[in-house]
Amino acid sequence: MTETTSAEGTDTLSRLEQEGEIAADYLEGLLDIADLDGDIDMDVEADRAAVSIISDGSGRDLQKLVGREGEVLEALQELTRLAVHRETGERSRLMLDVAGFRARKREELTELGTKAAEEAKGNGEPVKLRPMTPFERKVVHDAVAEAGLRSESEGEEPERCVVVLP
Repeated sequence: MTETTSAEGTDTLSRLEQEGEIAADYLEGLLDIADLDGDIDMDVEADRAAVSIISDGSGRDLQKLVGREGEVLEALQELTRLAVHRETGERSRLMLDVAGFRARKREELTELGTKAAEEAKGNGEPVKLRPMTPFERKVVHDAVAEAGLRSESEGEEPERCVVVLP
């Protein structure tokens, strides 16, 4: 049984590495077409392929791929997932980052979730946060759980938000 689990883990890892390679090829083509400079970094994090476009210079050009509040990045991530789906026939949960935007956002959201949990613990009342994207809500839910509390999402997209429960 251990061998099966090990083989399944290896299969999953190579599938995720394949997703990362397909995504990297797609993104390299996009960077060439857009005449933007950047290096591609691939990894596997938390059972999903993670691909980053990293600046190899000033990084100002890459901000075009992030957009205001990460809107362009979200769209680019979906296009990249579609490119992976086209090649593999399977839905991808690939995570894309450009110029460290998501990494910085994750830090900010973790802090927000931790502070909301402290507030809910302190006053015994639920704390409702601003509307967020699914990525943002996931990071906040994880931070709240780490702080020992429960949270849930409520509302409809695009107004869906996290509520931290005392």
